[in-house]
Amino acid sequence: AGMVAIEYDEFGAGHADRIHARLFADLMTDLSLDPAYGRYLDQAPAPLLATVNLMSLFGLHRALRGALVGHFACVEVTSSPGSRRLAKAMHRCGAGPAAEHFYAEHVEADAVHEQVVRHEVVGGLLADEPDLEADIAFGCAATVLLEDRLAEHIRTAWQRNRSALRTPLPQS
Repeated sequence: AGMVAIEYDEFGAGHADRIHARLFADLMTDLSLDPAYGRYLDQAPAPLLATVNLMSLFGLHRALRGALVGHFACVEVTSSPGSRRLAKAMHRCGAGPAAEHFYAEHVEADAVHEQVVRHEVVGGLLADEPDLEADIAFGCAATVLLEDRLAEHIRTAWQRNRSALRTPLPQS
């Protein structure tokens, strides 16, 4: 039930204009990027795709539900502080109101989601299935490992003054 409550928020809490996928598309438009689904898939580096594939792997197999909850918990627990920094960065860079709003929306929402995921999602699953504790920890560890690899990939590219993408986007 806790996970459904969080996903309800992600899907706009009944308001089409607040669906997070829509807000992300608006952010992309503000940044002069094409918001079409899959548009930049060919440019995405392997470390980025690995983070998405991990989530899909966990989500597609009921036996990995503990790992999925661990992954979900990592994302929700760490999202709010990062979103606060990104909202400020979007404002400083003049990225546009939709770009700033996408991250600002996640500051408050994900702070609430963090508590729900800790107490209701993780706590609820462990109360019902305590034997999944190691799976939840694995999901957290796998998420952190892949996110760290992605961060290192991006930092290395920036230090070398090159794009972190497989193929750089054309200059506009």
